Amino acid sequence: MTALAHKAPEDITPDADLTPTPVLDVDEVLWQAWKTLELPEGYHAEIIEGAIEVSPTGRLTHAQIVNRLRESLVLFLAKSEFQSLQDTNVIHGRKAWTPDVLIAPRDLEPHADEDGLGIKASAVSLVVEVVSPGRECRRRDRERKRREYARAGIPLYVIVDSHDARGTVTVLSDPQPDRADWVGIHRVPFGTEVVLQDGPAKGFAVTEAITGPLAAKPTKASAEK
Repeated sequence: MTALAHKAPEDITPDADLTPTPVLDVDEVLWQAWKTLELPEGYHAEIIEGAIEVSPTGRLTHAQIVNRLRESLVLFLAKSEFQSLQDTNVIHGRKAWTPDVLIAPRDLEPHADEDGLGIKASAVSLVVEVVSPGRECRRRDRERKRREYARAGIPLYVIVDSHDARGTVTVLSDPQPDRADWVGIHRVPFGTEVVLQDGPAKGFAVTEAITGPLAAKPTKASAEK
């Protein structure tokens, strides 16, 4: 049991400061800290589920998948009012994320956040994360960002995961913001074509040409890392 000491009313002097101590808004504190961060080249910071997370640029295989995916989307969206972007902040309230690839309108000005640091999540129709090695990197994309993107109501989340079995592509659709989860979940192994069913990229296929083939069967030691 914890006992709290209270000062008796008669012990309070007439000139005592009775102004309540302001309650800190954690989201606002994180937001202000994030805005002022100065990171070395090759790093970016995100606000994910109440914490600032700093990540380095992905490895070569990560960059290859990201670039192949974005280049394919550029061609697919060439005659539309939408574009694919990299290294762009997505802002939702006082949260900030930097997906590997996203789709948003070509005219971004109406959708910029109030500080001009990124675009509002409400304008984003698709986000893609290419999972990096390491337990925390995998948890970030598979769990924490999965919940955050659902909370923001982003229509589609595609996870390209070389570290799930021998490689998988998961398409999450129909977000449920109040549950921080998705209704539609479609997961296929590398080498199996998966076609997006909604949004500006409807009909776009994520193929082996983008992901690469199935990886070698992981050893027990590598699977436990």
